[in-house]
Amino acid sequence: MPETLDMPLRPASPATSPLRGEELAHPLRPASPGTSPPRGEELGHPLRPASPATSPRNGEELAPSRVRVLSIVVEDSPHTLTKLAGAIRRRGFHVRGISVGPGRQPGLSRITLEVDHGHAEADQVRKQIERLVEVHEVEDLTDDDVHSRELVVAKVDTSELARLLQRGARVISSASDGTTVEFSGNRDEIFDFIEELGRHGIVDVVRSGPVVMRRGA
Repeated sequence: MPETLDMPLRPASPATSPLRGEELAHPLRPASPGTSPPRGEELGHPLRPASPATSPRNGEELAPSRVRVLSIVVEDSPHTLTKLAGAIRRRGFHVRGISVGPGRQPGLSRITLEVDHGHAEADQVRKQIERLVEVHEVEDLTDDDVHSRELVVAKVDTSELARLLQRGARVISSASDGTTVEFSGNRDEIFDFIEELGRHGIVDVVRSGPVVMRRGA
């Protein structure tokens, strides 16, 4: 005859895997609210809205705190822009928009620059640019009250023209392959206009960099 054990076998721990089709001795702990839920289930708390730096409209607009707007007066020479770009590149900054035009004085140009300084200190962009001998003046207009304008020139299907004119576009020329219009405005107005273009038979589009001027007192 088989011998019996001196003590009974201990029951399986509730934490061990059960036999097929059996339930665990205690219910599974609910997932932490921060973890990914099973398919189709909702999280324990609503997702936080995306940061402005991660979900922009049309062209990935960064959070304002990371973008500096600079007005720079420089010598009008063949190598000035190359040196300026080199100073920005060496520090890992990213240019978001740029425009260049003649200054008030002969031999000088004014550059409007929008640059993402990443994780560096906000004033590092200005300090790097001021080191260049070709730079006469740097103004940081980021937190100032300014006039800011950009320009869009687009060729569209003539049949879709009326809607764009209602938004403030102006006709430059008309041809058999479409009508060319222009529109100027601040950054938000430009974003909205480009979105409108996408819904109305756009043929081609060109967008300028920003032009910024401090408002009067």
